[in-house]
Amino acid sequence: MASLRDLGLSEYEARAYRSLLRTGATTAKELSRASDVPMGRIYDVLNSLEQHSLVRSQAASRPKKYVAVEPDTALDRLLETKHRELEEKAEQYQAVVDDLTDELETAEPVQGQFWTAAVGMEESVDLLLERLSAADSSLVIVAGTLSPQFDIGRVGELITEELEAALDRGVNVSVLMSPDLVASLPKTVGKRYVTRLENHPQFEVRTTEQLSGTFNLIDDVEVCIEVPNPLDPGEAFAMIDLKDAEFATDIREMFDPRWDEAEPLTLSSFSDD
Repeated sequence: MASLRDLGLSEYEARAYRSLLRTGATTAKELSRASDVPMGRIYDVLNSLEQHSLVRSQAASRPKKYVAVEPDTALDRLLETKHRELEEKAEQYQAVVDDLTDELETAEPVQGQFWTAAVGMEESVDLLLERLSAADSSLVIVAGTLSPQFDIGRVGELITEELEAALDRGVNVSVLMSPDLVASLPKTVGKRYVTRLENHPQFEVRTTEQLSGTFNLIDDVEVCIEVPNPLDPGEAFAMIDLKDAEFATDIREMFDPRWDEAEPLTLSSFSDD
């Protein structure tokens, strides 16, 4: 059950305010009896409620009388106070994150090989998005086929958001696709690229024939590879992420000639009705 305490009032403050709504204008002594707030605490409680702008006092009367602010107004004021507190907390947390980001980014990166894997559609997408968000300097995306189990509309939107963020960080993004994959993409996906990415100087898309498999090369030190289902090669089975500079260099050496021979793609063709 909802309580005024959920909005920041103490038990005594909540009792006093509710009692004032019932009694109307009254003195501190009368309110103490009506609310079961000890007489030794009632003035502190009323002062606090006044600071919250939940009660008004009639100082000219002897003894001094108090009246509750209307419930709608009181609740709006309590909610506004909570919003301010949450905003201040969010700013504090952001400051902590900024400090930790600076501190942690100065640490030496882990050297050597490391790999991890995700099995299943959602897990694979999560791993891919995580690794795209980790790019600092370059992203190479090679996509030869489209797995039917992926919702290309939803996944395409998520990937587009990560690519936008990468470009904002100064990352160079190169996308190599097969013509068949380009032809199979929904127009909505193409329009997203046209409006958000196509004209960015650090973003380029090209196409080439006989392109199979899907992988992502991140900062030339990490490769994220889509693994097809062995029982149905048309479906994705898992995503493997391998951090290995030597392997990544081999992948780059195989990619560069394909990229040089590939045809630039004008994504504005997607915008045609």
